[in-house]
Amino acid sequence: MADPKILGLVLAGGEGKRLSPLTLDRAKPAVPFAGLYRLIDFALSNLVNAGVLRIAVLTQYKSHSLDRHITTTWRMSSLLGNYVTPVPAQQRLGPQWYTGSANAIHQSLNLIHDEKPDLVVVFGADHVYRMDPRQMIKQHLDGGAGATVAGIRVPRTEASSFGVIKTAPDGRQVEAFLEKPADPPGLPDSPDEAFVSMGNYVFSTEALIDALSADADDELSKHDMGGDIMPMMVEQGRAQVYDFQSNLVPGSHAENGGYWRDVGTLDSYYDAHMDLCAVVPAFDLYNSAWPILTHIPPHPPAKFVHDDGDRVGRAVNSVISNGVIISGALVRESVLSPGVRVEEYATVDRSVILDNTVVGAHALVRNAIVDKNVVIPPGAQIGVDSEHDRARGFVISEGGVTVVGKGQRVTA
Repeated sequence: MADPKILGLVLAGGEGKRLSPLTLDRAKPAVPFAGLYRLIDFALSNLVNAGVLRIAVLTQYKSHSLDRHITTTWRMSSLLGNYVTPVPAQQRLGPQWYTGSANAIHQSLNLIHDEKPDLVVVFGADHVYRMDPRQMIKQHLDGGAGATVAGIRVPRTEASSFGVIKTAPDGRQVEAFLEKPADPPGLPDSPDEAFVSMGNYVFSTEALIDALSADADDELSKHDMGGDIMPMMVEQGRAQVYDFQSNLVPGSHAENGGYWRDVGTLDSYYDAHMDLCAVVPAFDLYNSAWPILTHIPPHPPAKFVHDDGDRVGRAVNSVISNGVIISGALVRESVLSPGVRVEEYATVDRSVILDNTVVGAHALVRNAIVDKNVVIPPGAQIGVDSEHDRARGFVISEGGVTVVGKGQRVTA
C-alpha cells in the first residue's frame, strides 16, 4: 500500500492574551523560546522531521513577525511541490475573520480541495514538545477512525484546567470530550490519571470536510476543533485517542520522552524555560536525530570575559545563545537570547532575557522575563520588589514573575 498523501495545517491564529506583554507586538506562535526558537518551530519541526512537507500555517492576529519568520526560515524545495506557507485569513466566505479554530480550517477548505490529501494533520502552534506524527498516523490508519486526537496523561487532580478525553475500556475509542470537568474521568489502565487533549489531530479528509460543513451550518456552534468538531466525531463513533506517552522520537529514550508544555501563560512560559536550565533538563534541546529547526541569526559565539577577583564572567546552569557577552557578571539558572550583554558585577538569576537586551553594571535581575531591546540601567533591580516593579509599569504574573515588555523603559 502506498503511503498516504498528507497535508499539514498549523493553527497559528491565537491572540495569546494571557502572554501579554510578550504578545503586544507579535502573535503567540511567534513568541521567542529557549534563546533561538519561536514557539511555532516545535510544531513545524515535528511535522517536517516526520516527512510532512506540505504545510499551511493559518495566521490572523499580529502576524507580521510570524509571517516573516516562516518565509525566511521554513523554505522548502519547491521542485517536488513541498512548502511551508503562511495563510492569513482570506474572508473567502464573507466579511469576517476566523471565529474559531474550526472556522479557520473551514474558510481554508480550498487548500484541502487543491491538494486532495488522503489525511489532514492539524497541529497547534504554541506548545513545547517533540513528537513523531508518523506513529499517530499509523494508529489512525490501523484503527480506521475518522479522527484521532493526541492525548497526554496528567494527574486527575490537575486535569480540570484542560479539555479532557473520556475513553472506552479499550483506552482508544473516545466516548466523550469534556471541557474543564470538575471531576475528570480516570484512564482504564490508570484511574489516577486523565487524558488531556494536546490539540493535535489526524483526520481522514472526507470525515473532516463533512464535519466542518455541518459545523458551519450550526448557528449555535463556537466553531472550535476541540469543543465542536471532536464531539461531533465522538457522537458518530469515529474518534479515537492516541496516547502521547507511547510516542518515542528517534534519538530519544523512554526516560526523557513525554515532555509537553502548554506555554499559554506567563508562568508556564517561565517554568518551561527553567526546565531547560536543570543539569539533566526535562526537555532535551540537544537531540540531533530529531532537531528543532529554526533560523540561526549571524551572531558570533558567546563570550565570557574578566577573571579578576570577584569580577568574573560566568554562567551556571544556564542556556546562553550566540552573540551574548557576559562581562565580569554572574548568570545563574537563566536563558539568554542572542545579542544580550550583561555588564560587570551584574547578576541575572532565574530569568529569561530576550534578544539584544543590556543588563547594566551592578544591576540585579531575578525571577523575571525581559523582552527584546530593553536597557536596564546600572544599579537597577528587577524582580526584587513587586510593588516597585508595578510602579514602573511592569507586569507581575500570578506566580510572582516580573515581566518587562519589548523596548520598555526601565528606571532605577
